[in-house]
Amino acid sequence: MSPVLSARNLTKRFPGVVALKDVSFDLHEGEIHALCGENGAGKSTLIKLLSGLHAHGSYDGELEVGGKFARFRGIADAEHAGLAVIYQELALVEEMTVAENIFLGREPRRFGLVNWEKMHRETQALLRKFQINLSPDTPVSRLGVGEKQLVEIVKALGKNSRILILDEPTAALAEHETQILLNILRDLRGRGIACIYISHRLDEVFAIADRITILRDGETVFTAKAANTSKPELIRHMVGREITELFPRALKLDPLADHQALYVENLSVADPHTGSLRLKNITFTIAPGEVLGIGGLMGAGRTELLMHLYGAWGERVGGRVAIGRRLLPDSPPATLRSGLALVSEDRRRQGLVLDQSVGFNLSLSPLARMSRCGLIQPAREHSLNDAFFRRLGVRATGLEATAGKLSGGNQQKIVLGKALMTEPKVILLDEPTRGIDVGAKAEIYELINNLTAVGKAVVLVSSELPELIGMSDRILMLHEGRIAGEFERGATQEQLLAAAMGGESVSASPAPPTLLTMPCTYDGSYAIPSSIFLPIL
Repeated sequence: MSPVLSARNLTKRFPGVVALKDVSFDLHEGEIHALCGENGAGKSTLIKLLSGLHAHGSYDGELEVGGKFARFRGIADAEHAGLAVIYQELALVEEMTVAENIFLGREPRRFGLVNWEKMHRETQALLRKFQINLSPDTPVSRLGVGEKQLVEIVKALGKNSRILILDEPTAALAEHETQILLNILRDLRGRGIACIYISHRLDEVFAIADRITILRDGETVFTAKAANTSKPELIRHMVGREITELFPRALKLDPLADHQALYVENLSVADPHTGSLRLKNITFTIAPGEVLGIGGLMGAGRTELLMHLYGAWGERVGGRVAIGRRLLPDSPPATLRSGLALVSEDRRRQGLVLDQSVGFNLSLSPLARMSRCGLIQPAREHSLNDAFFRRLGVRATGLEATAGKLSGGNQQKIVLGKALMTEPKVILLDEPTRGIDVGAKAEIYELINNLTAVGKAVVLVSSELPELIGMSDRILMLHEGRIAGEFERGATQEQLLAAAMGGESVSASPAPPTLLTMPCTYDGSYAIPSSIFLPIL
């Protein structure tokens, strides 16, 4: 049977770099073909070429769709040929509603005017079909990253395309939402729709893919049926080396008796838009050198909790937060000065200035360390930026490279770097490995262990239960804005998921002390000297 899509000897060059080199790839009707590789391996370039974003004539090689040569001049040509792409980075209009985004550019009309009633009705039918609990009239700006990703998915599937290209479609989804999507794809496969599925989550790849192709350094290095290969083999082909332990145990300092880096007591927070209570009576502590994992389904309040602690979201209606014995301020600049830093979930929208350089972005948070008498010291700025650039292993031509042109993994390293350069006592990590490859994940896990080894406290929010279990000393599971369970090491995925879905509250740890009983001998100044901090990166 002839492939529905075939690429032969594709080569794409940019100034100073060959992004793709003689890449060949094919896709059959009713097949899910996974495309894997490290960030920067060429996956994004390949799908941009297949989807018409890189027009015919800008690359070498041949592309066929449905047995005919394809010479796409743009995205519209590819969509007309039956291809739809769900990109890793969201492409929604924030000011428009869910319905307006789903039907953008193909609005139903009556007498030349948009038929709003039909648009609402068909959007409702699509959302119901794919088991997504969203209102068609909700502005996209009110949605979380994961909910926006679901809108992207429905938008593409609503076009009835014969070929779907999905670039990290589950990166922002919780476990049950991922299963919904995988079930949708299985149903589409049964109806003859072909899918190219790009993911760093290898468990998903083996659960859904018929075949797997690996790209490394812009070249095809491996293709096999999923049933005939294994996860270790894929990792070896992806990174060019063995990774024997994804979640290595950290060598940590002895716990400081009765010392806590962060206290949160009876915290209740309202949504600033609706006034409804989103966080309800949250209480926990975290000690220096500890990783506190936070999980929960989408909408449970994970991101809202971290954003509020950082001073960037919500109206506090009750409770107190302190670093050491000092109450935490309620604005990001003051929070940074107090020793708490945030790595946000959406690195492109909240973590980076995409059209500025790597150096510019690294300098954003730690400007105080680079300044004297209110003026930036260029030599010191360059020295600090260069040190973190090298120690974090950012793959870029230098500090002058544009941040928006880097791969997702390298962008994430920049976001991590600017947070760590403030020398925080507590680091809030919101989905720090979302959308990055297994090699980059291993580097971030090693970084977390290095940070806790010198007494930093880390709050880790993740949708991946194996990541929470593998990296955390304790885990809090949230459900509808409340703590539904607290678990020590050794908890199972089933236990965590049960708590996240609203099962009976579980406490596997002693109740934390209140702010009123905090030890008076601790002055909140548990700081790590730069001479120790920088080399561990």
